[in-house]
Amino acid sequence: MASIVLYCRPGFEKECGAEIQEKAAWNEVYGYLELKKNEGLVFFHLNNAEEGDTLINKMPLRRLIFARQWFLTLTDKIDLPDYNRVEAITEALGTEWQYADLRMETADTNDGKALSKFCRKLAVPLRQALRKSGLLTEKGDNDGAILHALFLSGSEVILGYSISSNTSPHVMGIPRLKFPNAAPSRSTLKLDEAFLYFIPKEEWDERLTSGMNAVDLGAAPGGWTYQLVRRGMMVTSIDNGAMAESLMETGQVKHRMMDGFKYIPSKQNNYWLVCDMIEKPQRVAKLMAEWLLRGYCKEAMFNLKLPMKGRYQQVNDDLQTIKDIFSEFGVKYEMYAKHLYYDREEVTVHARILSPLPALD
Repeated sequence: MASIVLYCRPGFEKECGAEIQEKAAWNEVYGYLELKKNEGLVFFHLNNAEEGDTLINKMPLRRLIFARQWFLTLTDKIDLPDYNRVEAITEALGTEWQYADLRMETADTNDGKALSKFCRKLAVPLRQALRKSGLLTEKGDNDGAILHALFLSGSEVILGYSISSNTSPHVMGIPRLKFPNAAPSRSTLKLDEAFLYFIPKEEWDERLTSGMNAVDLGAAPGGWTYQLVRRGMMVTSIDNGAMAESLMETGQVKHRMMDGFKYIPSKQNNYWLVCDMIEKPQRVAKLMAEWLLRGYCKEAMFNLKLPMKGRYQQVNDDLQTIKDIFSEFGVKYEMYAKHLYYDREEVTVHARILSPLPALD
């Protein structure tokens, strides 16, 4: 049976499953779910196997909030022998397809991490064998299908593929970012990953460049401000709490001790607004929409906190709030949301308005 396998944060399998089932139905593709609880794996078993290829081509992965990565299965679970695993995998693939890259993957669990050494050791001879047989293209040829090998154990693997233009560039959809020692909090990795995920690298010189003005609402102690400063931006950080002295010493940060919901910029010269306030998500959503509509910023990157229950429905409601506000004023916009790897009980959203701003009172 053909299935779409999706990777998500462990504990969010229910949300990931509900989303793929709903959005697949919008494309008239149907199936049933198998959730690997607390393993970060969701299997969407297709009623019609032929529709899987259509779905992973037609539906953008970036439109899925809770899925980090996905692939369409080529095989059911394969039992590998103790020896000649490479030969068993190569034979199971057949000769019909050729692949641009190989991803050795596991569940995002402690057991999965324990398998990573095994996967790294197996990857080299497997790549060599696949290239020798013509199943894997030469290095540098990145267009086409990506081969995924999901190892459930050292003796069990599921093979599948994704399309290079509609897949995460990272194994299991997880970017490996290093925590900078100079950053005042680990929350800095959330904004670092968000910029990496939402803003194409070829546009960084235009949209993430030195000399820009930015505002950080709910900034203290400065994890998100740090990411703006390190990119050479001038930052107004809004928070009643104290900012890290190391940031203040850069000369790039102005600290206003006040409520982020009450701050109104005196000039419309801010390009970025970032916000990671621990507040009700509906309230944050409305504030972000107002900042964009009033031209207080050009682009906004913000987090919406998730409840303990009804998380998928809540985030949809929050995003719909923003969509309704933008629709009311007839503006064109771009907005994407993702439960990023360094997020926990929140979803990161990027939004910007693409049309002239309305005249507001």
